[in-house]
Amino acid sequence: MRRGGFHGATASPATTVARAGRVMRAAVAEFFHGYHCYTSVAGLLVLPFSAAVLASGAMASSSETLAAVSARIRGMFHAAGFPPSSFFALLNAKLSQTVFTFAAALPFTLTFLLLAKACVAAMLRPDDGEGVVRRRGAASAARARLPPCASVAGAYPAMVATHLFGAFVMLSANAAVFSLLFLAFNGADLLGATSHAATLALSAAGAIAYSVAVGIATVVCNLAVVVSAMERRAGHAAVLRACVVIRGRVPTALALALPTNLGMAAAEALFQLRVVSPHGAGAGKKLAAGVAGEAFSIAYIHALCVVLEIIVSCMFYRSCRRSEADELRELEPEEKGDLQA
Repeated sequence: MRRGGFHGATASPATTVARAGRVMRAAVAEFFHGYHCYTSVAGLLVLPFSAAVLASGAMASSSETLAAVSARIRGMFHAAGFPPSSFFALLNAKLSQTVFTFAAALPFTLTFLLLAKACVAAMLRPDDGEGVVRRRGAASAARARLPPCASVAGAYPAMVATHLFGAFVMLSANAAVFSLLFLAFNGADLLGATSHAATLALSAAGAIAYSVAVGIATVVCNLAVVVSAMERRAGHAAVLRACVVIRGRVPTALALALPTNLGMAAAEALFQLRVVSPHGAGAGKKLAAGVAGEAFSIAYIHALCVVLEIIVSCMFYRSCRRSEADELRELEPEEKGDLQA
């Protein structure tokens, strides 16, 4: 009863916000506590990944590959019988851009980003297997310097396998939502509900369902990579463990993912506004040095947001592990009493 009451999916919004606020405050405090280490990770490892993401977004508007992907997705929507609407037009544009960015930045993701995640996770990994927070002195000594290369290299293969399996999970989540949308729109067509109001209502419901499904799949896959770094699990085992850890805490995980993702989206929008748009409009060569410096600054801001997202994921994992340990300690006396009776 206590397990269901504490970790149930019916937690109040105030409780969800409070939990997310505690984890976020702990992550920000951790970031400033090890500021030099985390900024070094951002500058050495995450910065190439951020530059690749920003550059792929800049090349997307004029890429023939993106146009081909968009045409394929549009043809798939037409063959599935989806009605032409602004929702599917926007979904087509976002999916095409996501696929293009994922493919363009994949080499940097599998190298620089995963190495950065392994490095941050090694700095935040508990010493014991119960997920209990280390003593303040030991934690300060461990966070005063970057982790050894052996610790990072030991977690890297499992993280690569988990990331690739997570990409398959994301593809499966998109396919499942599209299948449900196909059944919904074709069922409405068979029932004769083809009016503008019915199409708008189904489109709104589809947008909500798609956002929730993709959001949950994203936080599970991100947490699975953290599980791989912390527990040395790989592939489907890490994803299943992440599902167990996040059980009953999905609203908290979504709330934690929102600020850092908004920060990265703001950096990408700023890059488009300050670097891509003036350059595309035919800016002179005199602004080349200034544009390069501004592009580097925005890429570094994006990298800091990525590092903060990694820290938030690690702190959320540790809070979940502490909750599990507290549950086990609370249930242990009751189990012993039952055995004695």
